[in-house]
Amino acid sequence: MQKEIIMTRLLRKLINLNMWGGKHTENKNLLKALPKHLRGEKITNESIKELYRLEFIISKSSTGEIHISLNHNKKKEIVEFLEKYSSIIK
Repeated sequence: MQKEIIMTRLLRKLINLNMWGGKHTENKNLLKALPKHLRGEKITNESIKELYRLEFIISKSSTGEIHISLNHNKKKEIVEFLEKYSSIIK
């Protein structure tokens, strides 16, 4: 369950910053959505991999760093995922 909470927080961060498609942010900026004790944890890395597997986020190599943005083709699925798990977080 904690994995879904982390995924939800990361997706909300990207949505709040309006990071769809061509607009992207560095991976370390995305992790600022999480408490410090979770940033380097295995479950956080698994959550990010799961977001890639679901194709909710896409990566782009820019300025020597990996940048992340939301996949605009999966907008409906992202919203459904957030609606499903938002009630658990509150």
